[in-house]
Amino acid sequence: MTTNTIQTIAQQSRVASRQLASASESARNLALAKMAEALDSVRQKVLEVNAQEIVKARDEGQSEAMVKRLTIDDKTFDYMLSRLKKVAQLPDPLNRILTGHTNPAGLRVYKKSVPLGVIGIIYESRPNVTTDAAGVCIKSGNAVILRGGSEALQTNAILTDAMIAGAVAAGLPEHAIQIIRTPGHEAVGELLKMDEYIDVLIPRGGKGLIKRIAEGTRIPVIKHYDGICHLYLAADADPEQAVALAVNSKCQSVQVCNALETLLVDSACAAQLLPLLHTAFAENRIELRGCEQTQKLLPGVVPAMEEDWHSEYLAPILSVKVVDGIQQAIDHINRYGSGHTDGIVTQSLSLARQFEEQVDSASVMINASTRLSGGGDYGLGSVVGISTDKLHVRGPVGPDELTTYKWVAYGDGHLRG
Repeated sequence: MTTNTIQTIAQQSRVASRQLASASESARNLALAKMAEALDSVRQKVLEVNAQEIVKARDEGQSEAMVKRLTIDDKTFDYMLSRLKKVAQLPDPLNRILTGHTNPAGLRVYKKSVPLGVIGIIYESRPNVTTDAAGVCIKSGNAVILRGGSEALQTNAILTDAMIAGAVAAGLPEHAIQIIRTPGHEAVGELLKMDEYIDVLIPRGGKGLIKRIAEGTRIPVIKHYDGICHLYLAADADPEQAVALAVNSKCQSVQVCNALETLLVDSACAAQLLPLLHTAFAENRIELRGCEQTQKLLPGVVPAMEEDWHSEYLAPILSVKVVDGIQQAIDHINRYGSGHTDGIVTQSLSLARQFEEQVDSASVMINASTRLSGGGDYGLGSVVGISTDKLHVRGPVGPDELTTYKWVAYGDGHLRG
């Protein structure tokens, strides 16, 4: 794909973004509804093409975790449609008056929410990102350029073409949603140069991809490198609840960014809880890697090395550390964590508040699974990722997070004195 082609796509998106910025809430919601209808009409085609791409991925030696992320079945397809419908039901993120006043001279000043403009989404393996990203961007009045991985190229193209048809049928501009259809790194390299037309890039994928994007462009990037998520079992944690939350946080889906990677157990309850946890994780075929104290309480556990505390496994492996009190747990999390999601299990409101205030993470879970951090359970519907940055957004990136603001002043011939 030539530089001129990528530039044309970026220019078309810029023009479309200007039109989208003034599209009414009803027009954007109608577009989302018609996008869902259009997607449902190509369901069988998507499933057939996706099945072919799965076979190819396996033939090329892709891991089962990659294959799972690549797969769309009827259940996944229904979930994708439901997220589009959910995002349509959210309050309008645009044209909200964020603050305002009338100054002593009678000048009316206010700040209102507006779209960011053109969003570039670069992602790997997960075709559901195609529909999530388009939905969030349309809801928030942004034009979107999609660049999925080559392993799902045809699946993503069919999904995108259906959504374009739905959006156009609702009266939105033709280039509100676009996709780069050429595989290879050259097209991505050209996209990274389009700072004149693209306002924000959001990479979704492995740490290598995100680092390459962030270091290779002048366009602002919303990113997260790692999901090194922790759960701290406080001294007063209810044993049954502690085990259930730890197991769900790790085992419900090991290959996702909000899965538990390090379990911290208070020394006051370690002798009671660790045998229960060991049994529960063994039943789920999770390999434990423990600190010295963990090894003493659970003979035979693999020793944890320094690198384990830095690791996002995305696999059936869990590091376990015994800590002396909440402050040591907090210090460990703030040293080794990635700022994604960290939780505490406790019956003490004061411990919960201390944890909440001192842990520096985008999501802090109190007596809840780390797997609940994200757009769906936070009521956002579709999201385009999780940000561990602090500027411009943090945590799940939904429609509200893809807005900025402008200042507006209404006068009556007001002059500067």
